[in-house]
Amino acid sequence: MSTSQDLARRALEAVDLDGVLADLRELVAIPSVGGTPGEQDAQRWCADRLGELGCDVDHWRIDVPELAAQDGFPGQEAERDVAYGCVATTGPGEPALALCGHTDVVPPGDLDRWPDRDPYALRIHDGIAAGRGTCDMKGGVAAILGAVRALRAAGITLARPLAVHAVVGEEDGGLGAFATLRRGHRADACVLAEPSAGTVVAANGGSLTFRLEIPGQGTHGSTRYRGVSALDALAGLLPMLRELEARRNADPDPLVAHLEIPYPLSVGVARAGDWASTVPDLAVAEGRYGVRIGESVDAAKAEFHDAIARACAADPWLAEHPVRVSWPGGIFASGRLPAGHPLLAETQDAAEQAGAPRPTPVGAPYGTDLRQYAAAGVPTLQYGPGDVRYAHAHDEHVSIAELEQTTRAYVLLALRRCGVA
Repeated sequence: MSTSQDLARRALEAVDLDGVLADLRELVAIPSVGGTPGEQDAQRWCADRLGELGCDVDHWRIDVPELAAQDGFPGQEAERDVAYGCVATTGPGEPALALCGHTDVVPPGDLDRWPDRDPYALRIHDGIAAGRGTCDMKGGVAAILGAVRALRAAGITLARPLAVHAVVGEEDGGLGAFATLRRGHRADACVLAEPSAGTVVAANGGSLTFRLEIPGQGTHGSTRYRGVSALDALAGLLPMLRELEARRNADPDPLVAHLEIPYPLSVGVARAGDWASTVPDLAVAEGRYGVRIGESVDAAKAEFHDAIARACAADPWLAEHPVRVSWPGGIFASGRLPAGHPLLAETQDAAEQAGAPRPTPVGAPYGTDLRQYAAAGVPTLQYGPGDVRYAHAHDEHVSIAELEQTTRAYVLLALRRCGVA
């Protein structure tokens, strides 16, 4: 009779790094930018690969307009009417563990900044694998597939199912995870393969996209004193936004206290005017507003609205012509693993046994699908290969050693949580 240590050793010996890299190469080659046909192609690829690995696969068409009408829809910024979900399980019954990864990526930006102007070619050198999506988060998806392959190659039958959730739309709101959960897919616990740089992310702050429309009064530039520049009015609001950010970061959750700014507020887009010799009568600013851990989206919005209202009241022009605030794009609430949940220690143990230093639990200042699983009652954390500093970048990459180690950790965690038949 095989002992648990024998089974773990057998499964780890079956980890095929070349297979992980081959899967990563094929995934990176699919230009799965959110809202494009490539996003659907990546889901189809995952469904096919998981079927080849002997899993039961649910690959379904998501009617996005219908989904968007449901309460709690997290929004989207990329335009799409249809998307696809993909969930695979190793057997019948409620899964003891789900491993989740998103297959959508952000646009590549300036192609001249990529080798050979090709962001979708996997380049391997000096122990790293580089290309769009390698870090965020096709490397994590490849590690998940590698773990499933190793368990199958080792001939191990799990006592309870392991599930794989491949989702889309994470980068612009998380409609894929929302659709997956609405379809009824659950597990006792979930690990997101988001890049965690050797830590375990046990909580996320959230984020919202705000839009400010600041009115002015147009006039000819030669008589600018007759008008009110909307651009100047916007500039007058910026110190207030910095003060709001400072207040909201005064007493952060201990999990994010190590960050310089746990809940950032930034303006990313500013537009004003339509003619050089005309005083602009409208300025539009769009930005990112951090949601504190444990804070509701409604409470975060209310504090922002209140700050804008007070700033308007203190300005003679804006008091009579107040700024309009709206919230376009995705809605990323905060989320966290329940305190004391065993998934944290189990993941730390698996990582350590797989050869990594024991990962420290931290919080992250960005939103992920963690908050959706947590809100659905599925205890969730993030542990995956890569460093978020390289996500969305022209030098996006993941360490090959970390890919292998993470794959091994997923194998051990699956054995621990699912058991062996």
